[in-house]
Amino acid sequence: MADGDGLGEAATATASPPAPAPGLSPSLGWRERLRAGLAGTGASLWFVAGLGLLYALRVPLRLCENLAAVTVFLNSLTPKFYVALTGTSSLISGLIFVFEWWYFHKHGTSFIEQVSVSHLRPLMGGTESSISEPGSPSSNRESETSRQNLSVMQKAWRERNPPARIKAAYQALELNNDCATAYVLLAEEEATTIVDAERLFKQALKAGETIYRRSQQCQHQSPQHEAQLRRDTNVLVYIKRRLAMCARKLGRIREAVKIMRDLMKEFPPLTMLNIHENLLESLLELQAYADVQAVLAKYDDISLPKSAAICYTAALLKTRTVSDKFSPETASRRGLSTAEINAVEAIHRAVEFNPHVPKYLLEMKSLILPPEHILKRGDSEAIAYAFFHLQHWKRIEGALNLLQCTWEGTFRMIPYPLEKGHLFYPYPSCTETADRELLPTFHHVSVYPKKELPFFIHFTAGLCSSTAMIALLTHQFPEIMSVFAKAVSMISRTCVEYL
Repeated sequence: MADGDGLGEAATATASPPAPAPGLSPSLGWRERLRAGLAGTGASLWFVAGLGLLYALRVPLRLCENLAAVTVFLNSLTPKFYVALTGTSSLISGLIFVFEWWYFHKHGTSFIEQVSVSHLRPLMGGTESSISEPGSPSSNRESETSRQNLSVMQKAWRERNPPARIKAAYQALELNNDCATAYVLLAEEEATTIVDAERLFKQALKAGETIYRRSQQCQHQSPQHEAQLRRDTNVLVYIKRRLAMCARKLGRIREAVKIMRDLMKEFPPLTMLNIHENLLESLLELQAYADVQAVLAKYDDISLPKSAAICYTAALLKTRTVSDKFSPETASRRGLSTAEINAVEAIHRAVEFNPHVPKYLLEMKSLILPPEHILKRGDSEAIAYAFFHLQHWKRIEGALNLLQCTWEGTFRMIPYPLEKGHLFYPYPSCTETADRELLPTFHHVSVYPKKELPFFIHFTAGLCSSTAMIALLTHQFPEIMSVFAKAVSMISRTCVEYL
């Protein structure tokens, strides 16, 4: 998570620190480009070749005579066969539909599509990855030790069993004592205290800086060395960021702020690691609101991706200027001031981006530990943000009161959030399915608030259904319904006469 300040911080980078940054893949060679160009036409070529072969063998295979025999056979079949055939087809297709519907709601994707992509793409000439990993067998300039070390760590990061991951990390350290990613894995998986984790991250930093300087010297030798430098850069940035998080958790907040600022200055393109969101949380802890506003001025831009941390922090700063004197009764009498309108609009903007956060900030739902990974605009992001930022909202007098009075007004501006948004794109409908995968089973996943149907819609629907049922019963059983109607009429008249 971008806002996290502990070792359980949710961040996709936790899963694979060595991964190169998106958009920085090395240029492919002419063979790879040729293969990629031919892959798209492979299916068409096979189809045309099959048709040509079938046309050439039409005489030896006696296709015309066999087709006529098949036609005669089909004409001789009885209607019962076609009923059985269509019934069986309908049953099988129905079972497939039910399974596809269940699989989609559980995993968020089509089972048939997933199997097709996984197993048919290699047959059509597709490749699993367009990046030539430095240190793989295709890189002839790296030593055998480096290749083995990289292979061990790639296996370790993919391993799902924690003891096996730790064992693989120690194997990598036996091959190379300067394996930074092995120290990272041990800090994440084996360390039981933040102090132990910080010690391992410092060892990783020492090894990572050595490897980074070595990669800088060789970066222009080949595309593989350029990719190696990008990967080593990502590893180094990740280690420094985790050291900043350790310092933040251990109370050395100013040290954490300095590390984050240095990272943002030294590696400005790596915004996908969300270091600025960690910086926002640390500055809020220091109550350095002017510095928080300066960071927001740079990163809360229309061209940059948003998050709950950015939107709700911006709302918190605007709420801070008016929350201590805000009163719903006073505001209803005299109206809202300009500053209060700005604060309310900022709250509406934040709620539109992630509508799940207010319930956790207002403690309408119980908080749990944030998951390892989060989904933006989802319940997982809301939990992670509220877990680390609830204290900052409580520190500002009246901030939660203003949030409680205004946050539900957002939904009047976006009556159809899945179809059209106000300040952001329509709310994605797949977040609930993804959050169920990310969050523990005991947690009741928050679903985007839906507009409740008015009473008269329920009333007219029930009235229509009941009258249709009575009409059907009257048509099928006229005598019984006549007796029933007379009995109801007699009971009603008796009750009226008694009153």
